[in-house]
Amino acid sequence: MDYKLPTYLRLVIILLGIILTVFVMITAKSILVPLLISGLFAVLISPLASWLEKHRVPKFLAAALSLITLLAAMSGLAYFFYNQLIGFSGDLSALNTRMSELIGGINTFLENHIEGSVPISMSSIQNTVYSYLTDNVASLTQGVIATATTLTIIFILPIYIFLFLYFRSFLIEFLMRAFPDRHQQRVSNIIMKVKLVVQNYISGMLMVILILAVLNSIALYSLGIKHALLFAVFAAMLNVIPFIGPFIGAVLPITYALLAKDSLWYPFGVFLAFYVIQLAESNFFTPKIVGGKVSMNPFMTIIALFVGNFIWGLAGMILFIPGMAMLKVVFDEIPGMEAYGFLLGSVGSRNKDDGQKVPKFVKTVKKKVEKLKS
Repeated sequence: MDYKLPTYLRLVIILLGIILTVFVMITAKSILVPLLISGLFAVLISPLASWLEKHRVPKFLAAALSLITLLAAMSGLAYFFYNQLIGFSGDLSALNTRMSELIGGINTFLENHIEGSVPISMSSIQNTVYSYLTDNVASLTQGVIATATTLTIIFILPIYIFLFLYFRSFLIEFLMRAFPDRHQQRVSNIIMKVKLVVQNYISGMLMVILILAVLNSIALYSLGIKHALLFAVFAAMLNVIPFIGPFIGAVLPITYALLAKDSLWYPFGVFLAFYVIQLAESNFFTPKIVGGKVSMNPFMTIIALFVGNFIWGLAGMILFIPGMAMLKVVFDEIPGMEAYGFLLGSVGSRNKDDGQKVPKFVKTVKKKVEKLKS
């Protein structure tokens, strides 16, 4: 006779499991985050390593050449930002002068239209910033330590990526052996689909970032905004953080246009251009390039962003999106978990995604709704 746990007890067990998982993820952040980032990059460049191995390049050398290619691309990007930031730093004094002029104009307006108004001064702003820094020395010290840890992680990442590339066949074989023979086909499908999802997501996002960088550059150059390339590429790269990243990416060039230009039409033009580009990105580029292969629910994406920020901060906001896409693949393949895959996926993709059939429970619900209507 089978014994089933009461519903309340199962809910308690599930809640405890979630709490334990979150606790482990927070505690093991320094271990899990580098491993996950390395795994994503390794999956991205694994086709290059496989192509080299097919052309009789030894596995060790193929993994090393693939890693060198990735590091060369990332070094080029870092060099680009370094040069752009050097040029931008030369305008800081002019921006400070312009800020003082704007504050003076605001003070004049307040004195003429509001009685008893307290004027704003650059010295008061600087004193406020200084007091904030002195009052948060402990937090800043922790930030420095975190930065040092980040630098350590940066040196560890190439080692992890190389090991993932070199031992990828070994890890796949381990996963196959970890499950009974009757589940071999399902495990193989999950591994293949997870690999495709990660590759499609990262390659699709890189394509969207490239398109956005070009469109942002055209818009900013057309408006005569200095350092347009820096703002354009930075805003495009922030697009990896849905909803929040594009907003931050638009604030910086708008603020610069407000400080560097004499007319308010320039910041308004930057705002309008970025708004139109973002509409095109969210309604056309990302759905066509990324969404067609990686279907994600916007509602669950927002939840993943907040949960990722709570657990791992900025790294969590970036990693939880592809993580959610991988979870959807796993849930779709495990019997009894299709409902959770349906929850994570986009609403309209379930009926046409890779030729998959609509789950039975969805058909049942639809039939019941039709009966109720009739």
